[in-house]
Amino acid sequence: MADIVEIAVSTPGFETLVAAVKAADLVETLQSPGPFTVFAPTDQAFANLPPGTVQTLVQNPPQLARILKFHVVAGKLMQADLAQHKVVTSVEGSPIPIDMSDNFEVKNATVVAADIEADNGVIHVIDRVILMG
Repeated sequence: MADIVEIAVSTPGFETLVAAVKAADLVETLQSPGPFTVFAPTDQAFANLPPGTVQTLVQNPPQLARILKFHVVAGKLMQADLAQHKVVTSVEGSPIPIDMSDNFEVKNATVVAADIEADNGVIHVIDRVILMG
């Protein structure tokens, strides 16, 4: 297997996420033993943000890091584990609501691929960037 960063780098559709993780200086963190649960937005999810948002965030690494940390939960939580929760807490400190009544949703995003296992956790692919607040 590979770690979370290696999987993101080698999987098509995560170029923006990988660039953001590098710009926010979070590569080492996401390559550490963890484990982590990562809600990974696709390139299309980033493209759906208002024009200029990604560029603005890349120019503000602390804010970018905060948003990226909002997509990460400490521990390895598979879809079945998350089904036991209504809310999980991100490593950024904010709550992330979990809803599995219709689809597998986290906050305002739908999980389009779940339970991608890594050496140091699990990735759930989401169709939107989850914003705090």
